[in-house]
Amino acid sequence: MTFSKQLFAVICAALILVTAPQSALSQGRGGGAPATPPGPPAAVPSAVAIPRPTAAEVEAARSALTKFVASDATTRALVQKYPNLIEVRQPAPNTAIMPSLAGGFQAKHQANLEVAKQGEANVLFMGDSITDFWRNPEGAYAGKPVLDKYFGQWKVANFGIAGDTTQGVLYRLQNGEGKGFTPKAVMLMIGTNNTGRNSAAEIAEGVGAIVLELQRDFPDAKILLLGIFPRGRATDPVRATLAEINRTISKLHDGTRVHYLDIGAGFLDADGNIPQDVMSDGLHPSGKGYEIWAKAVLAPLTALMGK
Repeated sequence: MTFSKQLFAVICAALILVTAPQSALSQGRGGGAPATPPGPPAAVPSAVAIPRPTAAEVEAARSALTKFVASDATTRALVQKYPNLIEVRQPAPNTAIMPSLAGGFQAKHQANLEVAKQGEANVLFMGDSITDFWRNPEGAYAGKPVLDKYFGQWKVANFGIAGDTTQGVLYRLQNGEGKGFTPKAVMLMIGTNNTGRNSAAEIAEGVGAIVLELQRDFPDAKILLLGIFPRGRATDPVRATLAEINRTISKLHDGTRVHYLDIGAGFLDADGNIPQDVMSDGLHPSGKGYEIWAKAVLAPLTALMGK
């Protein structure tokens, strides 16, 4: 590659960096503004980490861009007219790994803290509304009858909060939900509410950060990490995003402390769509949907409880 082509590539990269949309700091649906400013980014396992340029690499790109602008009269004139048109900067922080809980979720968080303080739970279900609705005794998304049928032999702490995100779960674990009890197993599924504001790679980092936090909080627990369930129609673009997330987080499986399981196909018909009687809104399981879920995870959970 000639020097001029190399410089052109640098300019293209610089334009991508400066014009790429920033990840929003907003929280999950219906949650309102964060109760506190987002915390510092959580640690992420190397298996799901997004490659990020070092300070030296960013400086090298800036230097190359400066040389190119100085050598090209047309570009130099544009930059003089529009000083911020082309620049090189570090990629924006990943909000999916910056702990922050929406203000509207604080009441449920406090309720979870009370459960944790009791110290009785030996299984933890962690997630968003899809997990939260395991507690519903009736209605379109009634999970409790199924929970009682399949998991009644265990003391389950359901820490699902409808509308929550990866950053919300991180906040909750770091602020008391990861203390006070010692579950033998954790079933985790989270990330679908991030898809409107984070990329698949960013969401996978968020899931990975949660797995690390769970391992710190519950060093003796086994984690059943579920792939994010399918949603919408087979042609919905979000399906590709969810598939990419699941491919990435599957790398967290180590067969010892973390056990990845994708049961999403069980919710689909032959055409890849979700039947109405399984998820009436294309997102939240019905009683039949929870039955499919329970049957798929009962054996793995039982095995993890016995290890």
